[in-house]
Amino acid sequence: MSFGGFIGGGSSGGGGGDAGLMMADNLYSTIPTSALAHTQPHMVSPPPMVQPIFNSLPLSLAVKPKMEGAGDMGLIGENFGPGDADKSKEEEYESRSGSDNIEGASGDDQDTQGDKASSSGRKKYHRHTPFQIQELEASFKENPHPDEKARLELGRRLNLESKQVKFWFQNRRTQMKTQMERHENNMLKQENDKLRIENIAMKEAMRNPVCSNCGGAAALGEISIEEHHLRIENARLRDELSRICGLANKFLGRPLSSLASPIAPGNSDLELAVGRNAFAALSSVGTPVPMGLDFTSAVTNPLPILPTIRSSMGMTSFDVSIDKSMYLELAVAAMDELLKLAQIDNPLWFRSLDGFSEALNLEEYNRVFPPCVGTKPSNFITEATKATGTVIINSTSLVEILMDPNRWTELFSCMIGRASTIDVVTDGTGGTRNGALQLMHAEFQVLSPLVPVREVKFLRFCKQHAEGFWAVVDVSVDSIRGGPSAQIFSDCRRLPSGCIVQDMPNGYAKVIWVEHMEYDDSNVHQSYRPLLRSGLGFGAQKWVATLERQCECLAVITSSTVPGGDHGVISPSGRRSIAKLAQRMTHNFCAGVCATVYKWEVVQVGNADEAKLVMRKSMGNPGEPPGVVLSATSTVWMPVSEQRLFDFLRNEQTRSQWDVLSHDGAMQQMFHIAKGQDLGNSISLLRSSATSPNSNQNGMLILQETSTDVSGSLIVYAAVDIPAMNVVMSGGDSSCVVLLPSGFSIVPDCYPDSAGPNSSSGNFGKEATAGGGSNGCLLTVGFQILVNSLPASKLTLESIDTVNALIGRTLQGIRSALECS
Repeated sequence: MSFGGFIGGGSSGGGGGDAGLMMADNLYSTIPTSALAHTQPHMVSPPPMVQPIFNSLPLSLAVKPKMEGAGDMGLIGENFGPGDADKSKEEEYESRSGSDNIEGASGDDQDTQGDKASSSGRKKYHRHTPFQIQELEASFKENPHPDEKARLELGRRLNLESKQVKFWFQNRRTQMKTQMERHENNMLKQENDKLRIENIAMKEAMRNPVCSNCGGAAALGEISIEEHHLRIENARLRDELSRICGLANKFLGRPLSSLASPIAPGNSDLELAVGRNAFAALSSVGTPVPMGLDFTSAVTNPLPILPTIRSSMGMTSFDVSIDKSMYLELAVAAMDELLKLAQIDNPLWFRSLDGFSEALNLEEYNRVFPPCVGTKPSNFITEATKATGTVIINSTSLVEILMDPNRWTELFSCMIGRASTIDVVTDGTGGTRNGALQLMHAEFQVLSPLVPVREVKFLRFCKQHAEGFWAVVDVSVDSIRGGPSAQIFSDCRRLPSGCIVQDMPNGYAKVIWVEHMEYDDSNVHQSYRPLLRSGLGFGAQKWVATLERQCECLAVITSSTVPGGDHGVISPSGRRSIAKLAQRMTHNFCAGVCATVYKWEVVQVGNADEAKLVMRKSMGNPGEPPGVVLSATSTVWMPVSEQRLFDFLRNEQTRSQWDVLSHDGAMQQMFHIAKGQDLGNSISLLRSSATSPNSNQNGMLILQETSTDVSGSLIVYAAVDIPAMNVVMSGGDSSCVVLLPSGFSIVPDCYPDSAGPNSSSGNFGKEATAGGGSNGCLLTVGFQILVNSLPASKLTLESIDTVNALIGRTLQGIRSALECS
């Protein structure tokens, strides 16, 4: 077994190479030169226009009349303006925060008389500080009706009188009740309007009675049985056509003319005629676009239209009209719910303590929204978050990526193991993605063997609500299989989730992301449960942070105006080739940690002292060596901060303390390519200074990619051949460079301040005693090793013991260097 063989790995999916890793040449059709200039790697802070807006305000609650032919939320984009949103937010915050309390105001019933007696003369106004408001709001969420003891304790902590605390809570409860009553009044008004319309329709029907079976005019005379059956069939077809056209109307955003157009005479198949009329507008053919991430050039032209891809189950007839119509109904309902979730703020969403995301008020959600995918199983828990950000991409390009499973997977390679389109229900209209609906399958992952991969089958529906304003929603299809009480066929289901994208005038786009899932957490290791519930595992904050980082990376790599700096010797084409190679390396590393993409066979489950081992047989495809590849992963808790551990692992001078490839010497950086403003996002090529001229390793270098954002950090590296890297650095093809990646994934532990990891949870307890708990992180280490160059060979116990020893030595070196053991 040779450890010089930390090489190979291959491309994901079928065929290998970089074809599946290419993004459309014109991905950044709307990125201005000024926007790219903002992404210089050495800039200390971004200009105001590039500042991320995780804490930006949600959509305005204002409701405007519908446009003719638009959906229920057709004009949501008009309320998206940042100026109006900021203004309304300030006014709303002033009223709902309880910051202005009048001493002597009305209190609880039992204290009313005493409070009135204590208020004499002029009323005194007291404005609370932001800190006091924040603490009061947090206490209100825990207990809206505190007793006298709790009010005294809170007042002592915030330097407030007990009476002031009591009045604040009274006002806050009154505000909450008023908001709920206002919402209920609106709902009742809508129901009243519907009843009024139904009443008018019933009066009209009484004037002109019709047959309940066939829909024809009621007559005293008798008709033949044949004619009666034909009338009933005709009425059924009319109802089916009206329902399908109504659903298509919501997709298209305008009424169809099929109801007014007579069916062409001579058609012997009535169902085919109905099918053509109802969905003729849903067919379109456009210009093809390259697939995958593409670093070939900066794009200045508009994005071409994707070709329509129709599956064998296309909408050509009503053979499966019932299933298709149920898909349409579910997608429309999910889109309406997503838009409402993005619009409504308090009391539907609670702002998290970090200020970057919001958590769903489940009690209010269940009261307002009917179950969209059926009743939640008793063993499932809910994870629902919302986050906002800005990205260097236009709405059309982002929508195209989300609707293409290959490009979507490459953009979020650390979060999606693999994805595919099962069926295309509709392609969209007018040569765009507007109204596109497809049935998809995806595997969602967290980079650790302690978190099972989530497999979900869901619908993805895309709709344009206004110029430069799009929404993409996902929803599981479990409820379609058997009604509201359908059996759940997986450990996870996706409630209406997705993103709303609004173009901004500076070439950026504002994104509101909603992530709502229900899952069984019994298979999740307890050390990762706080992370998942915080939203940093699968939540909206993770999706937005990854999207912002990836878009910034693509903008920098594809730009030809990036200054020289550390990588001035590398041409723009060389930078793009290196970036594609690093991208394939990171994708293969994630596949090895989570055992996705390839067919892995479990060798060792893993416990407190051993790593999880999986193996696969490589047939020597381009980019990977032939033979038996072993992937070893292990997760431990470290009593140091995430940033400290990340800085230590990417430091070339201290690498010899844990990396066997350094040959016990310091590493030298040959070049450095920045991927964004944060210095932690970069690609570098390293060489060991301890390699002797006569060593058989003198022809090897180490390619390394590092990434970091608010949700975690990633370090991936692999040994590469010097001649092959010379070709890549000159702009040559990187698909044939053989590598097997290794690396680290670091995430915050998200434990409460007063608690650390459970001492009974395996190897997590060993480090817990050293750190004391609250300021730690979760470290996942992963190696991919070629243990035998013959694919038909067997894995030996000696190889397993050697890999376990390598994992142990690496972790022990890190602990010793950081004084954690």
